[in-house]
Amino acid sequence: MNKVMYYNELFSYYKELLTKKEQEVFSLYYEENLSMGEIAQIKNISRSAIGFKIKNVEEKLDNYEKILKKREIFHKLQKTISKIDNNLIKLELEKIIEE
Repeated sequence: MNKVMYYNELFSYYKELLTKKEQEVFSLYYEENLSMGEIAQIKNISRSAIGFKIKNVEEKLDNYEKILKKREIFHKLQKTISKIDNNLIKLELEKIIEE
């Protein structure tokens, strides 16, 4: 899995644990695919400050996953569901993990 996909996935799990500013910078960089220079112009701060904020958010997301393991558990559940033969049970479990 590439870095962008990985952090976007972690962001979907832990977004609410970040500040609004962290969410904005992360979203502009990872979801909108803007460069650090473009974000710096939009936010009217230095490019290095943007780089620091992005690195800080990545570290936070990694730490949240290390402790809470939402991504890991989700992928384990998906793998287990794929092995279930009963389609009704499979559908019900898929509904639960999508919530």
